[in-house]
Amino acid sequence: MTSIICSSASSIREVIGLRHDEVARDTCEVGRIKAIQGRFFPQVLLVNNGIELRSLHAVAPDIASTKTEVGRPTPSSPRQYNEKILANYVPVYVMLPLDVITLNNTLNNQAKLEGQLRKLRAAGVDGVMVDVWWGIVESVGPKQYDWSAYRSLFKLVQKNGLKLQTIMSFHQCGGNIGDVVNIPLPQWVLKVREYDPNIFYTDRAGTRNSEYLSIGVDNRPLFKGRTAIQMYADYMKSFRENMYDFLASGLLVDIEVGLGPAGELRYPSYPENQGWVFPGIGEFQCYDKYLEAEFREAAMAAGHPEWELPDDAGTYNSTPELTGFFRPNGTYTTEKGRFFLTWYSNKLLSHGDQILDEANRIFLGCRLKLAAKVAGIHWWYNHDSHAAELTSGFYNLNERDGYRPIARMLSRHRAIFNFTCLEMRNAEQIAIAKSGAEELVQQVLSGGWREQIEVAGENALPRFDRSGYNQILLNARPNGVDKTDHPKLKMYGVTYLRLSDELMMEGKNFRIFKTFVKKMHADQDYCADPSKYGQEIGPLERSMPPVPMKELLEGTEPMEPFQWDEKTDMSVGGAFAGFIDSMIDMIAYIFK
Repeated sequence: MTSIICSSASSIREVIGLRHDEVARDTCEVGRIKAIQGRFFPQVLLVNNGIELRSLHAVAPDIASTKTEVGRPTPSSPRQYNEKILANYVPVYVMLPLDVITLNNTLNNQAKLEGQLRKLRAAGVDGVMVDVWWGIVESVGPKQYDWSAYRSLFKLVQKNGLKLQTIMSFHQCGGNIGDVVNIPLPQWVLKVREYDPNIFYTDRAGTRNSEYLSIGVDNRPLFKGRTAIQMYADYMKSFRENMYDFLASGLLVDIEVGLGPAGELRYPSYPENQGWVFPGIGEFQCYDKYLEAEFREAAMAAGHPEWELPDDAGTYNSTPELTGFFRPNGTYTTEKGRFFLTWYSNKLLSHGDQILDEANRIFLGCRLKLAAKVAGIHWWYNHDSHAAELTSGFYNLNERDGYRPIARMLSRHRAIFNFTCLEMRNAEQIAIAKSGAEELVQQVLSGGWREQIEVAGENALPRFDRSGYNQILLNARPNGVDKTDHPKLKMYGVTYLRLSDELMMEGKNFRIFKTFVKKMHADQDYCADPSKYGQEIGPLERSMPPVPMKELLEGTEPMEPFQWDEKTDMSVGGAFAGFIDSMIDMIAYIFK
């Protein structure tokens, strides 16, 4: 006979996801494994408040069948909070499937979705996030909007007691990492390329990328008399007019304004549908005639009419050393290279600032926040050139902060800085990539907090394992739970990517996820009132005056990131908990 002993209450919590007040003794036996006819069957004994529970399912975080036995509140019980601990609460949202609204503008599998939403709500999830696809709503023709399917979806979310984050998705779905469906830009927009292909981002070889309109056409009236910015603004105006009842009800907590491919403020420098493979450095995307003309004009104004766009930066799957631009002491270190990189990254800043200003005007007075997403380009972070970041538009080097200017720009709109790759750890990446995911997250979040804006985030890739959740928890509260005051470092929210059958299936995936939600809430019950944890959302105020580019670029001065704890104090468990998960699933399968 083999006994498995947990010698402390904290160990028990790591294994089974119980709250502190649910563990009654410092030492208890959580498993005894007996060999019977060549199979292993764990007998689980939990001693809690004098009650012995021999239920297998009591070991797992999914213990709905024993809630009243172990003292958890039933759904009808009053919520119990420790007000000081509640200040550490970080809300959790779940991203809905990319095709929750079909290309034909219908709500996809409503009955199944409603069941999933109920299950998320029962797990304590605060809300969901959804892409509001431009290519679906305005597909028929200019200013011909059909919001009917999204209204049905919003009603369903509201019915199930969840909050809503919406993305104004002005990009194509398809061709990006994780894209499993194809939703193009509106067909009438795509037709413009038949006589002007330069409306799209273009690499040095002349390959067009139809995922998002080039920022070179932001202010050019090429679309039935409208500019790209005007089309985005008209779309958001129609959204406000047609969703006013949901906006007034408080259903929507934030609107993330799409600013580029995958909705992110960046250039489409690493497109899988054009052959890019991780960890390729990607390519600059500024060779359409409009951006090329703007660069020439800028170079001439700087007194260097002879400067051209880079011709030595390699191809999508190059490594830095094999290029003239990114190799040690390469072009990126020269006056010409620095000028180009400043121009290239400043174009993104101006693009984001202009669209967010329009969004602020449109949603002025609504009780919500605006948000913008920035991609976590972690590969080659530990190379001097930061090549993959540079091709994406983030002029970030060891001696230059490429993200704090973005935070400074967002601050004038009081917008949330939403960053990806929260789940990633350096040890998980291949050595050749020279990844610095952990350092990157610390740099970006620290910059946002220093600029006094709200910082949120999401995982870049689907994760169901405890180590991924623990890394997100660490980044959400870098210095852990503050039991006496509001924590100095705390993320505004985390959005989990994404709702799927794999997440929702019975078994360890959803059990671990439920524990993750509880730990994000600092072991407190679900709280429907954000003001109780310091997130009172008032009417959206007008953006502050524009910040001169010189002042934005003062944010490039590098600063040491804040100190991060080595690990989270709200762990969902480690290797031993994973072993228990496997045993539970094995036994459940045998007795199914």
